[in-house]
Amino acid sequence: MQTITELDPQLKVFEELESEVRGYIRSFPTTFVKAKDSMMWDVNDKAYIDFFAGAGALNYGHNNSKMKETLIRYLSEDGITHSLDMGTKAKATFLTKFNETILKPRGLEYKVMFPGPTGTNTVESALKLARKVTGRELVISFTNGFHGMTLGSLSITGNSFKRHGAGVSLNHSVAMPFDKYLGKDVDTVDYLERFLEDSGSGVALPAAIILETVQGEGGLNVANNVWLKRIEEVCRRWDILLIIDDVQAGCGRTGTFFSFETAGIKPDIVCLSKSISGYGTPMALTLIKPEYDLWAPGEHNGTFRGHNLAFITATEALTFWETEKFSEDIVAKGLLVDDFLTGLVSKYPELKGEVRGKGLFRGIACGVKGLADKICAEAFERGLIMETSGPNSEVFKIMPALTIDCKTLNQGFAIIEESVKASLTN
Repeated sequence: MQTITELDPQLKVFEELESEVRGYIRSFPTTFVKAKDSMMWDVNDKAYIDFFAGAGALNYGHNNSKMKETLIRYLSEDGITHSLDMGTKAKATFLTKFNETILKPRGLEYKVMFPGPTGTNTVESALKLARKVTGRELVISFTNGFHGMTLGSLSITGNSFKRHGAGVSLNHSVAMPFDKYLGKDVDTVDYLERFLEDSGSGVALPAAIILETVQGEGGLNVANNVWLKRIEEVCRRWDILLIIDDVQAGCGRTGTFFSFETAGIKPDIVCLSKSISGYGTPMALTLIKPEYDLWAPGEHNGTFRGHNLAFITATEALTFWETEKFSEDIVAKGLLVDDFLTGLVSKYPELKGEVRGKGLFRGIACGVKGLADKICAEAFERGLIMETSGPNSEVFKIMPALTIDCKTLNQGFAIIEESVKASLTN
């Protein structure tokens, strides 16, 4: 039997020259050379359906034609590429389009901060600002939350493996139970409130509460809208800033542009990254209610916070949101995924499966140890890319491009079912 490096000799380069820290290449052991929309091809010209979407950074698929044309034209005209936080036409156009297309129609008023190009950058800026505004140090996060890999973000991340990688103590944070963490009949907001009310609880009044409305890396745990509304009420009662981390669940992944829209809440700070650029180009935003925009000039900065190529593609991406149709299509396709997953759980009780998620952000939590990893590996062999999530990698996750067509979606379903059958019989 041929080894992986014999099938794809280029993988030897990564084994010899790249750090052991590499991760996804171990799950998807091939060398990719081309991608378009919801498909990828490797050096052997093998095609793969993409149910991974760059971990949520490619909500509009690979190499979206309109974004690519706009980007190439901008480059051909020698448009500004790097500008720190100087004024550029590309940034001005994006800010105007974002305000007119996204914020105003939703009755939201935020100042836009460009903190650096990644998700952890926006989270770090949000934490720093909340502490500056309130004068308090503590931040409350939630069980199974994931917020990034830098020290501040790790301090509010639940995964023990990720936290241990910090190598130092992670302070000034307390984790509270997420919605349904203590069982479906327990409202964990009551638990949170008791800690805040009791002067003997050992939990100080926090600067902020940060959460994901759908915990992507934490296992596709969906917060109920009533629970989210109660969290907002707690924040208002105690003068705590509410931060929503919409890095993965935002930009349409759950059906609406912001994942919190259906709950009717208005966070004080919103963290966006991943698909905000639309093309996979690095970009992050921190949205701040105007009254909390208390930064001194240059107090928080970063060399690549003025990534104009991302501004160009992000502006084009916002055209998807000019009408309600795109959101309606996401919801409809999400229901197709839900029907498929529900059918799988019913048809294959050996999965001991639980369907989780929202929109095009769904999966099955498998009650058999190691089964989700096995299913993903089988799917890759058959030409489908998807990943696991959850504290024990127990969830296999369907997270395709929001623009995927139903034919490709159904082809992916067929591969998943074949992979489930193979994993249960081997």
